[in-house]
Amino acid sequence: MSVGRLIHSHDCVAEGAAWLAKVEPRFAKALDQTGPLPLRLRKDGFEALLNAIVSQQVSVASARAIWGRLRAAKLTGPRKVLRASDDDLRACGLSRQKIRYAKALAEARINYVDLRQAPEPVILETLTAVPGIGRWTAEIYAMFSLGRADIFAPGDLALQEAVRILWDMEDRPSEKALRVMAADWSPWRGVAARLLWAYFKVAKDREGIT
Repeated sequence: MSVGRLIHSHDCVAEGAAWLAKVEPRFAKALDQTGPLPLRLRKDGFEALLNAIVSQQVSVASARAIWGRLRAAKLTGPRKVLRASDDDLRACGLSRQKIRYAKALAEARINYVDLRQAPEPVILETLTAVPGIGRWTAEIYAMFSLGRADIFAPGDLALQEAVRILWDMEDRPSEKALRVMAADWSPWRGVAARLLWAYFKVAKDREGIT
């Protein structure tokens, strides 16, 4: 099964944005306000997913502080996490639940190289099998760490709110409804997500949303 189009440069993002603006006038309107979209590619692998677990349900500042302590303690690799005591990980700022998630990720022994060539259903199934990794985290990983151009994250509240504003809807679309809407944005759903996040920031700044 083909993995589809991969995003690896700003040119890819620009190509996707131009396509989206052509097929959906609302996207053209949004692009006029956002300007060029960010690439937002990250490294893949264990550290990327561990960082995602660390960042769950805490502020950006707290997540950075915890991650900084983990790096300083050299506890960002799977073998080091498995060998670390709960007290070692707790001292870095991880909760009891996140310690369990971190160790489960290390024990999963995911083949991250093979995952780069895996079809979307395999990526999502492999990642969500690990405690602490839900569908949203798996979709974000596929989008930004694996560069998949046609991945979307309809459960993301900012994406839902951006669509509500841009489509002038009374209520935010549900995850299910947004997944259906996003089907029309294939094969550039990953760029549609970047555009909607950028538009949400513009709208938030304009309306003073906090």
